Amino acid sequence: MIDNKQFYKNLIRIALPIALQSLMLALVAACDALMLGRVAQAQMTAVSLATQIQFVQNMILSSATAAGAILGAQYWGKGDKHTLENIFNLMLMFCGAVSILFFVACEFYPGFLMNIFAGDAELISIGCTYLRIAGWSYLITGISQCYLTIMKVTENVKAGAAISSAAVVINIIFNAIFIFGLFGIPKMEAKGAALATTIARIAELLLCIGLSSKSGYIRPALQRFFKVPGVLIGDFFKQCLPLMGGAMCWGVGFTSYTAIMGHMGVDAAAANSVAAVVRDLVCCMCNGIGSAAGIIVGNELGAGKLELGKKYGLKLTKISFVIGFISTGIVLAVTPAVVHGVILTDKARYYLIWMMVIMSFYMIGRSVNTVTINGVLDGGGDTIFDLYSLVVCMWMIAIPLALCGAFVFHWSPLAVYACTCLDEVGKIPWVMIRLRKYKWVKDLTR
Repeated sequence: MIDNKQFYKNLIRIALPIALQSLMLALVAACDALMLGRVAQAQMTAVSLATQIQFVQNMILSSATAAGAILGAQYWGKGDKHTLENIFNLMLMFCGAVSILFFVACEFYPGFLMNIFAGDAELISIGCTYLRIAGWSYLITGISQCYLTIMKVTENVKAGAAISSAAVVINIIFNAIFIFGLFGIPKMEAKGAALATTIARIAELLLCIGLSSKSGYIRPALQRFFKVPGVLIGDFFKQCLPLMGGAMCWGVGFTSYTAIMGHMGVDAAAANSVAAVVRDLVCCMCNGIGSAAGIIVGNELGAGKLELGKKYGLKLTKISFVIGFISTGIVLAVTPAVVHGVILTDKARYYLIWMMVIMSFYMIGRSVNTVTINGVLDGGGDTIFDLYSLVVCMWMIAIPLALCGAFVFHWSPLAVYACTCLDEVGKIPWVMIRLRKYKWVKDLTR
């Protein structure tokens, strides 16, 4: 039997700091949009499009950190700290290499990257300026994410959330200073947003390293950094590769949505940029529950308590439906404030209103799938299903429909936007069937 008091206590203990961390990170994008939106629509839209590069990077980094979290949660449940240090080493090697690649791309090929997402010369020019500065933050973020992941799975989740929150506060403060030119500093607009992000990432990494040096924290084992056991490397990539495939499918698919909307006119791109910020803010609840689900289920499975892990997984999926309906209500409730909160043309404002309505229904599917797939199923090592579902629902249905609607049938931007929301809602029945097969009820430790 599930001890409900203990279950909810554990869920809140893990989920709230992660949700706060997710919220604080989303607030950076929101502040970028709001502050730049008060300057000019083009500045806001260009930065929103440029940050899709970081979005793709985060999808790749998240595959490595998610694989580390899956194995780490189970080994922490087992009490094996030595293996956790080796997992930390593996994440650092992988994420460090990815961060270097994205840094080089942003510094030397920003024009090529911006041409993927926009056709307007002004947006491309502003975005290139942003990427050349923000690229330095992309070099750092991979390392700090490894530290934050290990904190999350080793009961130091509050410390990780505090570090992320501090970095966000730093980012927002410097955003205001640099974008608007406060305290005698020249007005930098988009360049200011990039510089603020870079300063915040440096502070975040320094805080991670400093806090992890204390007792009670897992640190990378530098003396055996390149001596990770081959069996563990195999286990890591067995989880990482399907996650990477799923992350790339989802990340490139999502940036494809942005690119499609970006080529439907400046008004549609601007409305989509604002809607994306709201979506990321509201999704913080389901992100927190989803991450907590993976840790809770993984801890029990790693400890050999398979039946209890199974019951926890089913209970968490039921909770995800409740979170989904709450998120729908929140999106609808904040729509009036959001529509009048940024400077938009009348046409862009009209698009934004209906995009928010469409997105409110999308939130149900997003919540259920985040908690069930990225939490429960991944917590037991069933990482391949996410890839299957994305290939079918996103790449075989939603993206082809959006492309045809935009460039063949010339549908309205709202109809195309609705196509981009089909994948999450459409795969709910398939996800429920997969959950009930219980292939995810596995102990992955050795």
